[in-house]
Amino acid sequence: MYVFDFHMSFIIPGPAQIRLVNGSSRCSGRVEVLHNQQWGTVCDNGWDLSDAEVVCRQMGCGAAVSAPVSAQFGPGSNHIWLSDVECTGAEATLSECRSRMGEHINCHHGEDAGVVCSGCLSCPVSDPMALRLVNGSSFCAGRVEVLYRHQWGTVCDDSWDEEDAAVVCRQLGCGTVVSAPGAAQFGQGRNVIWLDDVNCTGREDTLSECLARPWGTHNCDHGKDAGVVCSGNNKFFTMRVVNGPHRCAGRVEVFYKNQWGTVCDDHWDLENAGVVCRQLGCGTALSAPGAGHFGAGSGPIWLDDVSCMGTEVALSYCRSKGWGKNNCHHGEDAGVVCSECEAPKAWSFKSLELWWLIEVQTLMAIDSSSHPMAIQAGPAEVRLVNGPNRCSGRVEVMHDQQWGTVCDDDWSFSDASVVCRQLGCGTAVSAYGAAHFGRGSGPIWLDNVQCSGTEGALSECPARPWGVSNCDHGEDASVVCTGTATNTPAHLRLENGPGRCAGRVEVLYNHQWGTVCDNGWSLAEAAVVCQQLGCGTAVSAPGSAHFGQGSGRIWLDTVNCTGTEASLSECQARPWGSNSCDHHKDAGVVCSGDPRQRLLRLVNGSNSCLGRVEVFHDQKWGTVCDDTWDLYDAAVVCRQLGCGTALSAPGSAHFGQGSDPIWLDDIHCRGTESTLTKCELGNWGEHNCGHSEDAGVVCSGTNPLQVRVQDGPGPCAGRVEVLFNGTWHGVCSSSWSLVEAGVVCRQLGCGPAQSAPIGAQLSHGDGHVLLEGLNCRGSESLLLECQQREMGPGPCRQGSAAHVVCTEQRGTVAESPGRLLRLVGGPDRCAGRVEVLRNGTWGTVCDDGWGFPEGQVVCRQLGCGTVLSVAPGVRYGEGTGQIWLDEVNCTGEERGLYGCRARPWGEHNCHHVEDASVECSGIPGQQPLQLLNGPNRCAGRVEVLHNHMWGTVCDDGWDLFDAEVVCRQLGCGTALSATNGARFGRGHDPIWLDEVNCTGTEDTLFNCRASKWGDNNCFHGEDAGVICSGNSPQGARGVNIRLSGFPKGSWDC
Repeated sequence: MYVFDFHMSFIIPGPAQIRLVNGSSRCSGRVEVLHNQQWGTVCDNGWDLSDAEVVCRQMGCGAAVSAPVSAQFGPGSNHIWLSDVECTGAEATLSECRSRMGEHINCHHGEDAGVVCSGCLSCPVSDPMALRLVNGSSFCAGRVEVLYRHQWGTVCDDSWDEEDAAVVCRQLGCGTVVSAPGAAQFGQGRNVIWLDDVNCTGREDTLSECLARPWGTHNCDHGKDAGVVCSGNNKFFTMRVVNGPHRCAGRVEVFYKNQWGTVCDDHWDLENAGVVCRQLGCGTALSAPGAGHFGAGSGPIWLDDVSCMGTEVALSYCRSKGWGKNNCHHGEDAGVVCSECEAPKAWSFKSLELWWLIEVQTLMAIDSSSHPMAIQAGPAEVRLVNGPNRCSGRVEVMHDQQWGTVCDDDWSFSDASVVCRQLGCGTAVSAYGAAHFGRGSGPIWLDNVQCSGTEGALSECPARPWGVSNCDHGEDASVVCTGTATNTPAHLRLENGPGRCAGRVEVLYNHQWGTVCDNGWSLAEAAVVCQQLGCGTAVSAPGSAHFGQGSGRIWLDTVNCTGTEASLSECQARPWGSNSCDHHKDAGVVCSGDPRQRLLRLVNGSNSCLGRVEVFHDQKWGTVCDDTWDLYDAAVVCRQLGCGTALSAPGSAHFGQGSDPIWLDDIHCRGTESTLTKCELGNWGEHNCGHSEDAGVVCSGTNPLQVRVQDGPGPCAGRVEVLFNGTWHGVCSSSWSLVEAGVVCRQLGCGPAQSAPIGAQLSHGDGHVLLEGLNCRGSESLLLECQQREMGPGPCRQGSAAHVVCTEQRGTVAESPGRLLRLVGGPDRCAGRVEVLRNGTWGTVCDDGWGFPEGQVVCRQLGCGTVLSVAPGVRYGEGTGQIWLDEVNCTGEERGLYGCRARPWGEHNCHHVEDASVECSGIPGQQPLQLLNGPNRCAGRVEVLHNHMWGTVCDDGWDLFDAEVVCRQLGCGTALSATNGARFGRGHDPIWLDEVNCTGTEDTLFNCRASKWGDNNCFHGEDAGVICSGNSPQGARGVNIRLSGFPKGSWDC
């Protein structure tokens, strides 16, 4: 029924009594409130988890698990008391929330709100109600999640089957099992995986009664998250009536095992029909026709001998022979005629008469076995607008060369399914109304769309005539499909171009990079790519593999953007992976550049990727002082400029002294920041430097110059050649001297230069060169750092090809400055995977023979104190590219790694799983405590150093008091969370501490009570972690943090 009253919005005076009806326990069901001595329901307009949280709190039922809508627990009767409830989540009772009571509540009981709570507050954390289905079309379908230790987690699909799913459906009061999908069909979870190898008989009442591995013990990742589809009572998901004159009359069909099927008319009567009408929100049953009255169906006959009492909330709760068991044919398909076709709200008698005439004329125009007239003969183009990606948003259709919206009257999950199928976006997740993705503009083309769910296009579904509606844009229909992630756009990158803002377009889908076909590729599509990457405007949109052919998948084809989309995944395109192309047609983009680059530049170098660092502030360019300047700072500069990786970070005005202000001093970067201004900085203009300390950077560029010698007697003598755009070129001998030759020898890893011959002293060469007019100072490590008059292939106008003769160094790592050694992937610059630079390329060191003496030399060379530990294997991740060194053998007394013996450069028998790493003591007084595998240095798995070896902490007893001490010790502000269950991945080393018990006031973790070192009963699935606020209690200022499961407004950091 509809309730029309005209009161203003207000807060209900005094606490109103509430109850939950028709659920599986007192803590789940349809929400009802007592007003004027009468119970009434709550409309689901605006109903969300914050409102449900208040209901659960008022009922003493723990936390809110879900806030189901659309009469998930059956339609109520009599009054609808409340609508547009708006709770912050912190209120004690529902009557404290803002709401509308009787103010033109345009709802019907098919929109009654419900709640599922975790259970009573005194229940244990393994309470049977601590179970939910997430990311599905209703609360009876989705990814299975269980609550343990006050944290939601997923279930692995190992041995997951319909017996297990049946228990979930029973526990949630969701009818019988339809299917038990695995492989993260409902999306991947993000927290812990609590259960694995679940083994139910199918007769248990709760999942906690089934056999399984211990909590948190598994061998899975979230790609194997288990799901469930239950028969439930969702009026759009598991039942429909088709082939009738309206949506409340027709042949009854039910959805099981991903297929629609019919119901046999054996024993079919008004009681059965009454349940169908109630489930569909269609009033009472007028008749229960059988004998295929609404036409013979096709496919399976799912139910037979249905026997309802008439009070059930869904047909799936009635007795029957069982799914698929029957002795019928489709000439016995059952049907219903219900009393209510739910005329659209606020229709006048005149408009009702018009609609009736349209329906009668339509029915007269077709034979009795046909559907009502469809929208149009051919498929109309459809798009989703204003959503996070191209597979979710406001539904718009093209008609008369104009886009228009669809009204949400009768908008259902079946309609959404057709839209998702038409767009190649997988299956429907949600069917929203009430302009969920914002109001459209222009015409409202469609109203009262009624799809069966099997159509190939929205234009095949029955609906009112084009442009005929009684709606406004506040009722625009929307859809969310599974096709792409509904929260984040698909990742993009530009490959094989001259910078990060030009190159071959590649997109990430299903964890794999692939290209885009150039069919229909234009500046509009390129503009979206440039905008998504923050690269300014589109300059050109080259196709035909202009930037070289990619490899692997071609993910997108026939992309069609308006140019206003925020990401490429919002644009229209063929389904992912569907194309008619090969890599000869890979699309490319050239953008104007990164607007951020205007705030940073490199000056006085031979190209735009090396030189003196200058920053723009207060309308003026200025330099950066080299105090504390290192490779981590340089790495951020190179990344910000799109110049590849940092090769060196020279100071002492290596690229000449600047003449403008010195804007920055004492910069501290972690090396992962996207811009220099995100590093720890002092105040602008405050310094104790002169321009003789101006900092510089040498980046690899997008095509770093590699050097080799050819036609000589050995690897350290011959004609000098450099690699440019995939081709080796010579170097012109004009200005060639022993100084330039010395730089080449250094870059080659050879000894000092003996001579710098020119012409044909060693061989004739070809006379075509890349570099001319080289001018080195002799201190450079790479030829790239030297000044040159011209760079580009061409004839050598003054002189002939340059040659070099260097001293060969056998059996030792060739001498190289400390700046050509770095530690990567660790918490700071003094811990990580060992990498060395040779010939302009960083490479790793194999761990064969790697030990404390070698680690000691690395720490000494980097100025990082003494060695704490050396870890075999990939403690800090696998490197890529070259493995430069193997079987390094140091005494421990060398000044640098270059003094140690090793196999020749690049000669090894290793893989990157053997990359060596080192942890140094670093800054004096540094604590042997670190956080690993988190998003930043202030969040991650807790590890402590003991006996020269890092190890983890067990989560037994781990809480916020312990986390608070860790955050304080690391200078990371206050503790936000104390994670358990190896939230940040499992460690591989000893578990050093267990049963840690801090009061929260200690200065270090080692002042807290704990078991003896190494004494524990844990495994690495119990590794403890922390999330801290940042570098200080104000460290998270300006960062919005949302913790899932907390009420709205509880966090605003």
